[in-house]
Amino acid sequence: MAGDVSGFAANVKPLFRERDRDSMDFAFDLWSYEDVKANAEHILERLKEGEMPCDGEWPAEQIAVFERWIQGGKQP
Repeated sequence: MAGDVSGFAANVKPLFRERDRDSMDFAFDLWSYEDVKANAEHILERLKEGEMPCDGEWPAEQIAVFERWIQGGKQP
C-alpha cells in the first residue's frame, strides 16, 4: 500500500539530508533511530510549522511519511 511506512531505516532516515543532520547536531542526531524516536513529536511539530529543515519546508508528503511512522509505533 502506498501509505505504508515500514520503519526508520527504510522510510524516515532517508528524508533527512546530511545538511539537516549537521544543522541539528547540537541537539540530537537525525540519522540516529534512538534520537529521532525520542524527539519525534517535537520534530513533527517543527516540520508542520515549517521551522525545520532550516532551508525550507518539507513537502506535505514527506511530513505525512514521518507522521505515519510515529503513528505506526516508530519502528526501527
